[in-house]
Amino acid sequence: MTDLPQTAHTEAGPGDDGAADIEFRPSAEFSVPTEGPRDVAVVFMGASMVAGVGDPKGQGWVTRVVGRTQHPDLELTAYNLGVRGQTSGDVLTRWHTECPPRWKDRGERRLVVSVGANDIAAGVTLARHRLNLANILDDAASTGVSTFVVSPPPTSDQAFNDKLAVLVDAQADVCSRRGVPFVDCFRPLLGHDQWRSELAASRDGHHPGQAGYGLIAWLVLHNGWNEWLQI
Repeated sequence: MTDLPQTAHTEAGPGDDGAADIEFRPSAEFSVPTEGPRDVAVVFMGASMVAGVGDPKGQGWVTRVVGRTQHPDLELTAYNLGVRGQTSGDVLTRWHTECPPRWKDRGERRLVVSVGANDIAAGVTLARHRLNLANILDDAASTGVSTFVVSPPPTSDQAFNDKLAVLVDAQADVCSRRGVPFVDCFRPLLGHDQWRSELAASRDGHHPGQAGYGLIAWLVLHNGWNEWLQI
């Protein structure tokens, strides 16, 4: 993974909720049209970090990433469908109904998923989280939708971060099995001075301000974003 600037199977293992016998299908290959202008619709699904909660400028990382995704042959339409408090199960439930209207008549359909912290807060097991994420990725692949996953960043709570570390590793594994691009926003930011300052100044120790979201956007942009969009 590129250095961050200082400014800015069986999816479940033994004992994971008894889900060691769950099987998953590999992701389908996604291709880009070779002729004509590219009409791309990207839907961002997740919770408060996707919605940009805490950013006084109201941009979050999603708007910053979209604002820096420019190419003369790319017509990009982006939709932020982040809903505060949602778990991976909530996203699994609603993407089937909320994404298709945004993708209608578009040449390319793409889905960015960033979820996980609320699963820990809600007591969702690791096995269930893996299953939910895998089902989203597999269902998308089976319908010709290309996916991209962004992990949750660290918080100011050490005990919570210990659980996040395990969850992020699980997300990386689920994505690796399917060849889906995955951005780890957890470990690069865990000891990052500016990130820690952002959380210290926040109201809840979970949501950063403007600079913190800029760091997440930087990680996304420098870890496979353009390659995924093939620009």
